[in-house]
Amino acid sequence: MRTALTVSQLAAAVHDILEGAFPDVWVEGEISNCKTYPSGHTYLTLKDEASQLRAVLFKGAAWNLRFRLEDGLKVLARARVSCYPPRGDLQLILSAVEPKEKGSLQLAFEQLKAKLEAEGLFEASRKRPLPRIPQRLGVVTSLQGAALRDILSVLGRRWPALEILIAPVSVQGEAAKDEIASAIERLNRQFPELELLLVGRGGGSLEDLWAFNEEVVARAIAASRIPVISCVGHETDTTISDFVADMRAPTPSAAAELAVPDRDAVLEQIESSAAGMEASLRHAIERLGQRLEALRRHPFLQSPYRLYEERMRRVDELYGRLPEAMRRRLLHADKDLALQAQRLDAFSPLKVLGRGYAIARKADGSIVRSSRQVRRGEALSLRLAEGQILCEVSDEQVRGG
Repeated sequence: MRTALTVSQLAAAVHDILEGAFPDVWVEGEISNCKTYPSGHTYLTLKDEASQLRAVLFKGAAWNLRFRLEDGLKVLARARVSCYPPRGDLQLILSAVEPKEKGSLQLAFEQLKAKLEAEGLFEASRKRPLPRIPQRLGVVTSLQGAALRDILSVLGRRWPALEILIAPVSVQGEAAKDEIASAIERLNRQFPELELLLVGRGGGSLEDLWAFNEEVVARAIAASRIPVISCVGHETDTTISDFVADMRAPTPSAAAELAVPDRDAVLEQIESSAAGMEASLRHAIERLGQRLEALRRHPFLQSPYRLYEERMRRVDELYGRLPEAMRRRLLHADKDLALQAQRLDAFSPLKVLGRGYAIARKADGSIVRSSRQVRRGEALSLRLAEGQILCEVSDEQVRGG
């Protein structure tokens, strides 16, 4: 009699055999069909030119993965070989993944850089100008590092009156990225009077500087209301923070030099400007004095009558050239003009008032021509040749009208 295994028994046996035979192997392949679920588990396929295997990276093993798994990426994966009994599928349970063609940190850097650049976070139009002479400045860095000492030394030498607020943070290690991002957000929220932020640390390896390549730090810098100078590492070091910040400084000391002007240079410029202004004013006063002296010696000012005597002679000369008939006509016009002026003056209302007459007006300004136009108690104004009288209409006057 034959002994038969159930499908489940055979699948379980295969599972145990595979896990016992291949508990820890490295597999090289290209990722395809990669998908991460809300649970945090990532399912994918590893393939080469001839074969493919299903694989899974559980959330617990993915926490220290620096780069993002994506289709087309060639990797080295550490795994154990297993079988998924419900379907009988051969499956790799991944415990670590490394990019094959470049380091994981370099790949993560390039992936995040491409992502943020596509969002426009590196655009020059986003960069804000730094304040020319800030009065209050914030520094986000470690209290223990040489970077802070360098920054404070340069700031104290270049602009001693500056107010400095230090937000101490870790600048490497797992907690650093969250501390740096939180410090930037807190300074923006609690200290709106700050005009500039310096964010950075001294030099180190790529791993040492990695906190400034984290997405949470980059987005905190991008969201900062206060302009930010990124100052991470040495001159050759470049981080994601450098691309997002309003300005990149090659070193912390250089950031301090960019942040404030040199007091001695400013004083020298002020003195130079003051001397230039004084020289310009002195020159302008000398020119005006020379002009005034020239005007004082001018013949017209020496003898003011010269301003009109030449013109008087010119008028007499032109009058003399007029024909006799024309001169008689001008004399007749003068006499006629004088006569018309006398007639107009005779008809002037003021002349009439001067002979003892008055003009009566009601409150609305209308002229009273008859006693029937007024009533008892109504106020009138009488315009005389000189001055005005306010009066009131009585009963007798109205009846007498």
